[in-house]
Amino acid sequence: MAILTFEGYNELDSFVALGILNRIKKPGWRVSIASPSAKVRSMNGVVVEAHATLQDAASADAVIIGSGLLTRDVVADPALMLQLKLDPARQLLAAQCSGTLVLARLGLLQGVSACTDLTTKPWVQEAGVDVLNQPFFARDNVATAGGCLASPYLAAWIIARFEGVAAAESALHYVAPVGEKEQFVSRAMSNILPFLPAAVLKVA
Repeated sequence: MAILTFEGYNELDSFVALGILNRIKKPGWRVSIASPSAKVRSMNGVVVEAHATLQDAASADAVIIGSGLLTRDVVADPALMLQLKLDPARQLLAAQCSGTLVLARLGLLQGVSACTDLTTKPWVQEAGVDVLNQPFFARDNVATAGGCLASPYLAAWIIARFEGVAAAESALHYVAPVGEKEQFVSRAMSNILPFLPAAVLKVA
């Protein structure tokens, strides 16, 4: 799995997803921060070293596109966008907040509604995408979420797709606040269960 993390990134988008996805402990399960440079600085000054390149993300089984202050600069950079060889036919693709704008500009949301944050909403609409007033939406292998704290939904959706509903619930239960675990898991899963394939739900 690759979490695309650009200069000016939002820590909640990249790190919350990273932490939840890494609750799966099995051979071959690897979650990487993928960036256009060796190090990137967050919107609040947190510098992180990349585990992988944007080119590496092309071969990942799942890709999350995080948001950040400079996403409009990212989509305006042809050389950078050309590095994003993403394909929903062979990958799960998920975008958080302004990351949805990246998917839109890549042409991967044609005819698909999406979620994003309120700041990014008009830019995504300008790209011809219908923006929903909800935290999570998925169709086939593409999912989007709106609001920083919706990032657990993207991570849980990816885990459910690969490892099943029980694994997603377990990962969410681990990170949920004590005393609120059942309610947290129930609410999170209620947002993603309607968008899981029948085959995944049948196993559950």
